Amino acid sequence: MTFDNRCKTNYPIILIHGTGFRDRKWLNYWGRIPKILMNYGCEIYYGHQDSWATIEQNAITVKKSIEEALATSGSEKVNLIAHSKGGMEARYIISTLGLSNHIASLTTIGCPHHGSRTMDLVCKLPVMLFRPVSVFINLWFRILGDRNPDFHQVCRQFTTYFAEEFNRQNPDSESVYYQSYAAVMKNSFSDFILAAPHFVVSIIEGENDGLVTPMSAKWTNFRGVLRGSTNRGISHADEVDIRRKRLAKKVQAGRVRDICDVYVQIVEGLKQHGF
Repeated sequence: MTFDNRCKTNYPIILIHGTGFRDRKWLNYWGRIPKILMNYGCEIYYGHQDSWATIEQNAITVKKSIEEALATSGSEKVNLIAHSKGGMEARYIISTLGLSNHIASLTTIGCPHHGSRTMDLVCKLPVMLFRPVSVFINLWFRILGDRNPDFHQVCRQFTTYFAEEFNRQNPDSESVYYQSYAAVMKNSFSDFILAAPHFVVSIIEGENDGLVTPMSAKWTNFRGVLRGSTNRGISHADEVDIRRKRLAKKVQAGRVRDICDVYVQIVEGLKQHGF
């Protein structure tokens, strides 16, 4: 049932997930977000890329999903909303795979645009330590449905030196509207799912959402750092509503009570821009 058309944009929305997950019907990566957006008139599609494939490999898959969405909807363009590494794949599609004329906008949330100094250190570990972990993860995610998992290379694609070269090769397109968001956890006890990585990243790089720092997530038209209405903050998992519930019961000025509200505001903004 449609409540109103506040999120009925001119072009459909394609949600592009991050690393470690897939688009599944019964365990949606995006929690309540798609249903709420659709209740407000939004037309939603998904990227359907692998959990642990490289940026380049996943971008090919997402490009096909975009082309299918264009054909199904009859639209000339789409709006992309991408979380985490999905933002890098979206930028690669726009700048390298030549789909800029069919992309109206790209919104990234918690995307490591500038890489991670923590991953710089991790990737200096001996190959003999990486290899057995990579073999196990690649095998496991093949069982779960990945076609081209490459854990070792994906880890390298989170480094600052990879990001620097990637950004040089994939500049923004003048025909696409870009905007970006970041979030932070209050401390390592804020989200047990990301407690360990948050602790490590905070020592090396400062405040973060459990994986990505605001400095790394900052890209064109940066909309600021999302902070929760409680002292808990907002984690990388919270950014996609992994718990399927509000972050807080009470509203606090300038803070986020429910991550779904953020997505509604994003799509309402796209509509106001004529996208």
